[in-house]
Amino acid sequence: MTTQPNAAQRRLEDVELAVIGWEATSVEGDAAANESAAVPATETTTVPPEVVFRLHYAPLAGWCRRMTGDTEVAHDIAAEAFVRLLARWGRVEDPRAYLYTTALNLVRDRWRKAERERSALRRTRDREQREIAQNSPELRWLIEALPRRHQQVIVLHYFADMTVDQVARTLGVAPGTIKRDLFDARATLQRLLEESA
Repeated sequence: MTTQPNAAQRRLEDVELAVIGWEATSVEGDAAANESAAVPATETTTVPPEVVFRLHYAPLAGWCRRMTGDTEVAHDIAAEAFVRLLARWGRVEDPRAYLYTTALNLVRDRWRKAERERSALRRTRDREQREIAQNSPELRWLIEALPRRHQQVIVLHYFADMTVDQVARTLGVAPGTIKRDLFDARATLQRLLEESA
């Protein structure tokens, strides 16, 4: 039974063949071919990119998988690290260190992005719940049962998101008065809620 390659495997093949230019040869390859492929540097021999890819891609992708918990994302990050390595190929002394450092930075970027998305989702959810509560007929009836002065401070402070000082300036009274009115209004609302329960 043959299995179809998944998207991550197909992307890996694309990276191997298109980006890296890796011809499907075995890692062992004959020593003569590997020696002839090596490019001499100043005094040492530089390993060709395809050899670095074959030696380090799988361990790097596995490490990324452990860091992200997602196989597809891990392959994306590992492939991006290799693309960046190739862009700097002649200037990188330790390809393995460069790959892992780059991959770690990409993982951290993904973590930060995920945290920003979670934070935005929490804010949206909180805002939606606040809007639902504010548009609740029961809440409106409870607020309408308050004395007019308490209605004003509750609406301005909680529904218009005004600070105590802003409410005080709007109503032309001292901030201490607003604090007392808010306290009394909350106590009355609590009592009304308990009575209606």
